[in-house]
Amino acid sequence: MELATTQSSLPEERLLISELTHRINNEFTSVVNMISLAASRSTNGEAKSTLTAVMDRLDGYVRVHRALQMPQPGEPIDASAYLRELCRSMSWSKLDQKNIDLIFAERPLSLKSEQCWLLGMIVYELINNAARHAFEAAGGEIRVDVSQAGGFVECHVSDDGTAPFFVRRGRGLKIIEDLAARLDGEFEQQFGPHGSAARIIFPAR
Repeated sequence: MELATTQSSLPEERLLISELTHRINNEFTSVVNMISLAASRSTNGEAKSTLTAVMDRLDGYVRVHRALQMPQPGEPIDASAYLRELCRSMSWSKLDQKNIDLIFAERPLSLKSEQCWLLGMIVYELINNAARHAFEAAGGEIRVDVSQAGGFVECHVSDDGTAPFFVRRGRGLKIIEDLAARLDGEFEQQFGPHGSAARIIFPAR
């Protein structure tokens, strides 16, 4: 009875997200364990190597998913540490094998948990979009720079890739715009011959 009272006091949105996150974590763990067991039992070297590579990739996705979890509500949190862990997880799981360096310019930054989480999802989408569309086999660099001046937080995500000047609007861009609106912020992105640059600015509350 006490547990039900605690859960019902949470905002419905946060409760649903927490439940979904819990289920996804459990399913990821189940799949990773199943592949790990298959790899340990395999006597075929090529099959064992392939299964191990798949397991490593899934483990990387688990790390990114965990890094993107909504922080617990309460006092303002260390947003710089949150974003640093997200960037580290994405480098390990998505970027290293593509020869893409991810640089996070770390500065002290404290945000409310929901603001931090929304910003983290925007950064994730921008990094993911750049990794998918901006680079060829030679790779390149993505840079994330977040700072606070006065009452506003400003985030820049740039790359030195070769994305086309006219980028077709996709679901990822719509998600970013919706997240920025949720922050009461503004989002803009420009593309040039030496890469792209995105900027998000929103009031820190």
